[in-house]
Amino acid sequence: MPFGFHPLYLLVLLVIVLIVFGPGKLPEVGSALGRGIREFNKAKDELTMQMQQAWSEPPAETSTPVTAEAPVEAAAPEPQASATESVAASPGEPKTES
Repeated sequence: MPFGFHPLYLLVLLVIVLIVFGPGKLPEVGSALGRGIREFNKAKDELTMQMQQAWSEPPAETSTPVTAEAPVEAAAPEPQASATESVAASPGEPKTES
């Protein structure tokens, strides 16, 4: 037998599945299992094809050499107004600065 399954093991497995799921759900379980296997094989084939394409393409050569850039100095933060300087004026009054 393939994969080392004895026919008795398959019969016991079928009986257990019938007891757990019942005869009404058995076609649905088989269908779902078949769809899952097909989706897995489809994804596997797509991944294999993508990997073969990636391996068969020559690596892209860059026309400009990679150089180390000088670090950009951080701009000095703008001074913030203190709480006493930014007193909000009431509507209609001009804001005065001291």
